[in-house]
Formats: sequence, structure tokens, C-alpha cells
Amino acid sequence: MINEQKKKRLRRSMMFLNGQKPSLIKDPYIYKADSLMFDLEDAVAATAKDTARFSLYHALTTIDYRGSEKVCRINGLDTDLWKEDIRCVVAADIEVIRIPKCENAEMVRQVEAEVLKAEKEFGKEEGQTLLMAALESAKGVLNAYEVCTASPRMIGIALSGGDYTKDLQTTITGTGVELMGARQHMIIAARAAGVQCFDTIWSNLDDMEGFRKDVETIKKMGFDGKSCINPRQIDIVHDIYTPTQKDIIFAEKVIKEIDDKKAKGIGVFTVDGKMIDIAFYDGAKRTIMLAKASGVYKGDL
Repeated sequence: MINEQKKKRLRRSMMFLNGQKPSLIKDPYIYKADSLMFDLEDAVAATAKDTARFSLYHALTTIDYRGSEKVCRINGLDTDLWKEDIRCVVAADIEVIRIPKCENAEMVRQVEAEVLKAEKEFGKEEGQTLLMAALESAKGVLNAYEVCTASPRMIGIALSGGDYTKDLQTTITGTGVELMGARQHMIIAARAAGVQCFDTIWSNLDDMEGFRKDVETIKKMGFDGKSCINPRQIDIVHDIYTPTQKDIIFAEKVIKEIDDKKAKGIGVFTVDGKMIDIAFYDGAKRTIMLAKASGVYKGDL
């Protein structure tokens, strides 16, 4: 049974952690990222894959991550490593598996089949392990909608800017211009499919102002969150995704007015001089959800 509530949970920040290093995976909950991305792929040396799995399994089965979602990036489907990665993390009750270098629906279905097999093998509830896909090539981005809709386990898609720009035969500039097309296409595909969309990392840790501007841009575009590689980035992401008091008050009014008018059979009305209808309801609810997660909501909705 797929838990729809877990699929839609708040994911403003998703912090990458090297699954090979116990020092990084023993207590990252202190940074309060919404999701923790334990990496078994690129961050782990080719000679340390088994060690990383062992270390991660031990961590996942013994450590309380205090509400942070547990996500694992497995090795690519073009290797002989990914099936054992899945067995390891499903046995340890990982919440989400990230599929790297995903280019089509068939790749999602391959992972889905192995996840189901592992759930049965280890006596887990069928459907408890969710999936997300990293789009890292032009082909993957073009096929975003089919990837999003490939499985009911899918929570969303994420852009991997480094590999994507290599495929475009360009580089990361910091301006965002080289990512503009992929970002817009992916957000449209994700929203059409009813799943979430996550932006790529910002690798220049010496340019935190640039990082802030980048997060402001992707929030305006509609992204659900940002991939992070350093704890210093998390507070900035959360700050930008925290609604203002003005946003909160307006959202409260919209929710209450829609609830009231719907009961009276009224479909269109105004709030603070703005024309409002039922289409505004989900957005207002999300504003309140973000406010609650950020600790700034004192209301009763």
C-alpha cells in the first residue's frame, strides 16, 4: 500500500551524505534537513562499495534520525551494484530510493521490480519504499513526464546539473541560464504528473549570496526544494521557503473563505481585493504547511 501522505511530505532541503563515511552518517539530523540523501554512488570509491553498504545498513537500523526523511542514492543501472544496494537499504527500512541517471520509464520499472522483490524477501510492507529519479541527461529531461508517471511509488524528479550540462556541451555558470530549459520542463512535467520536483546542487561554497539568489529563483519557478551539499546551505533554503506573515494571513483567509463559500455554493469571490476560486485552495494549504514546518505558524488550520 502506497502512503500518499508520505509521498507529499515537505522536502525543502535534501542533504547529500557520503554513505562510506560513518562520521557523516551518524548524526546528520542535527542540521535539520527535511531529507537526508545517503549516497552509495559517486561519493563512494569503487573499492569501498561493500563497506559503504555495511556502514549504511548499520546506521539506518540503529540511529534515530529524528524526523528527517531517509533517502538513498543507489548505484547506476549500468553497473552490477544497484540490486544489492536495493536489498541493503530496503532491509534497513529506507524511505526513498533515488535512481541515478534515469532516462526513461523502463528504468523506473526495473528498480520498482527489485524493490518489491526485496520487500517480500525481508518481510516489509509492500509499497513502503518510495522512489525518485535523478535526470542527468538531455534524454532524461525530455522524458521527464514518462519518468514521473512510471510508478505509483514515485515522489518526484531531481535535476543533476553537472552531468546535464556536460550532455549539453556547456558548463555550470552560476547564472542559471544553462539550466533554464531543463528546470522549466521538469517543473511542468512534475506538476502534470502530480509529483514533486527538486533542483540541483550549488557547488560553490564560497558564494553563499549566489546560492541564496539561486534558491530564490527556483522557489519562484515552483520547485519543492533544493539539493544541498553543506549544512550551511540548509538554513538559507529553509529561510527562503518560510512564508512571511503576510503570506500566512492571506492563506488563512483564502482557506476559510473557500470553505465557507463552497458550503454556500459560491465558486468565485474576492479576498483582499483579489479574485479567488477553488484553484487557490491547494496553494494556500501549502503555505500553511510550510509555515508550520518552519515554526512560524501559530494558527489553528
